[in-house]
Amino acid sequence: MKRTLLSMIVATSLTTAAYAGDMNTDNKWEKGAKDAWIDGKAEATLLFNGNLDSFDINTDVDNGNVILTGKVENSVDKKLAEELVANIDGVKSVDNKLTIVENRKDMSEDSMSDDMKTAYDKSTSELTDAKIATVIKTRLLMDTDISGFDIDVDVEAGNVTLTGDVDSDAERDLVIAIAKGASDVKDVEDNLRVVTETAMN
Repeated sequence: MKRTLLSMIVATSLTTAAYAGDMNTDNKWEKGAKDAWIDGKAEATLLFNGNLDSFDINTDVDNGNVILTGKVENSVDKKLAEELVANIDGVKSVDNKLTIVENRKDMSEDSMSDDMKTAYDKSTSELTDAKIATVIKTRLLMDTDISGFDIDVDVEAGNVTLTGDVDSDAERDLVIAIAKGASDVKDVEDNLRVVTETAMN
């Protein structure tokens, strides 16, 4: 009887140890699979963004922490890449190591004529507006509580205009909060319309 009891205790101990080992392996596998999913999602998000040359951007993921390396043309593209990746589910942090490589010759503001300065400022402003619109639209499309395809996002000089249909006041508040939360946004104009199911029938 004692020998049988002793055998059962040993067997139970070995099974528990093996199970604990399997759990550690499972946890490592889960983390690896999650990192791979985040990496794939990050690459796809950057690839489908029309404002970025994603072939020059590399993403590496370690336990939910994303490292961006590669080249972009300006600081707006650098910020845009970071914001798009930071918004992906499961991303804990983004280490933005992207290098800015200007295509045109650097010119100091002193050497620019007034017309050139105006054109440069307009170009920078348009890039920033495009970045804001892309970030907001991406966040709306990725949020499962929002019907992002029904919402238009227009940006001019940092001022965002939201138009389209939402299902409830809560959804409208969420859309506005997302728009206000994007970097470089100065103001948000709400032209959203709450369309209830009864009204639609």
